[in-house]
Amino acid sequence: MNSPAAVNRPLRFSPATIFQNPRRIRIRSIRLPHQLDESSSCCTISTLTSSKRIESQHHGYKVRSSSHLLRKPRVSSDDAQPSVPFYESEVSEPSFLEFITSERVKVVAMVALALALCNADRVVMSVAVVPLSQSRGWSQSFAGVVQSSFLWGYLISPIAGGTLVDYYGGKVVMACGVALWSMATFLTPWAAENSLWALLSMRALLGVAEGVALPCMNNMIARWFPQTERSRAVGLAMAGFQLGSAIGLTLSPILMSQGGVGGPFIIFGLSGFLWVLVWVSATSSTPERSPQISKYELQYIQSKRKKSIKDETSQTKSTKIIPPFRRLLSKLPTWSLIIANSMHSWGFFVILSWMPIYFKTIYHVDLRQAAWFSAVPWSMMALVGYFAGVFSDNLIQSGMTITLTRKIMQSIGFIGPGFALIGLIMAKSPVVASAWLTLAVGLKSFSHCGFLVNFQEIAPQYSGVLHGMSNTAGTLAAIIGTVGAGFFVELVGSFQGFLLLTSFLYFSAALFWNIYSTGERVNFDEAN
Repeated sequence: MNSPAAVNRPLRFSPATIFQNPRRIRIRSIRLPHQLDESSSCCTISTLTSSKRIESQHHGYKVRSSSHLLRKPRVSSDDAQPSVPFYESEVSEPSFLEFITSERVKVVAMVALALALCNADRVVMSVAVVPLSQSRGWSQSFAGVVQSSFLWGYLISPIAGGTLVDYYGGKVVMACGVALWSMATFLTPWAAENSLWALLSMRALLGVAEGVALPCMNNMIARWFPQTERSRAVGLAMAGFQLGSAIGLTLSPILMSQGGVGGPFIIFGLSGFLWVLVWVSATSSTPERSPQISKYELQYIQSKRKKSIKDETSQTKSTKIIPPFRRLLSKLPTWSLIIANSMHSWGFFVILSWMPIYFKTIYHVDLRQAAWFSAVPWSMMALVGYFAGVFSDNLIQSGMTITLTRKIMQSIGFIGPGFALIGLIMAKSPVVASAWLTLAVGLKSFSHCGFLVNFQEIAPQYSGVLHGMSNTAGTLAAIIGTVGAGFFVELVGSFQGFLLLTSFLYFSAALFWNIYSTGERVNFDEAN
């Protein structure tokens, strides 16, 4: 055995120290048989042959270094920081199977289920208002007032709800919102039996609670999905929203025939309470807080996002509880969102609230058939919405700017329904009318990849309150459209003129969006 004196320059660190903390060892302290590859993002100590050994008699260790034993970020001779994090260069794109089985898709599936309950709870009254009007002698204009009572509450809650989402996050606010609107839905039959004011109050409370749903959806998707996947995530979430319309419109007549007018309200209300239990116990507000997420998926999300989750979380926490409303309203991109949301809500609630009555009065079909003809388009919207999201993400991944992508999606989502409603006016049979309505609602889903994902892009720190502001404007437009349709029909005697007005408004909103919208970050911290 060689004596310690035989070693010219004994190493000052044991091999255990080298492997535990390799950044403490300067590259020049070990002579290697091969040069380091400085062109790669990570360097590897070259494989030594079996006869080459690094011997340290100071500690009596023998170390064999191979390429698979030690990998670390590239460092310079002066111990500089790694130039690229490990996950940014190593995490590959997930396959389709990995995507649909990932934890983030499970989260968006729960969000989609919440939105399905949200819409099912609100559309029950679109079916129930027919027997209620017959039993109580309501006119069509007063039936419109009853249906719009939901929007009274929805008018005041989105701004406050969006602010709470920015401050507390989507998980907590969504749980509270679903619990509150499920209670309002469950108590609606009781309120209808007691007094008209109690019924209107429960519907208004439903609107107050549901005002937080879409801001929460936007917040959860922004935290869980990188920008290149957000359109398809919104497509999945809004698919649940549209399926809620189809489920509510088709199941409500069946449940009412079995359990009376209050049957669907009770079933959907209890389903909401069950959802809250699962949501609270099985989901997390961010990927880094999730105990179920895999290390690969967490690294992938972090590597694909422009900012880390830590940055976005700290940015959200630093958001003031009172947003700068004046500065937000001073920018034209904000107004493009407000007008787009207003037109989207106008068309959505007019179709949602009046199409069962439209098919019953124009084509003289019974209630079950009217609900069926009205439900088919929403199922198509759910399907088309996902593929629209995939198409939008692919455009961005291919190099198209976010601004142009959002304008293309929104144009299809407004101009398409505008022309389809004109076709609906000219339809001579309920089947042809349902086909035109299906086309209108299906193309309408493209707008989800336009304005609905634009809040996080132009102002991530104010996305919740921006969504709330535009939702409030959209709710006001929906109230005018829903109530106005009833009065318009009573004055003119036909739905066709009102649908033609809606078509014209679609074209005007598309023009405003294409002129003033943007997909770039807007500085709302400085006034114009």
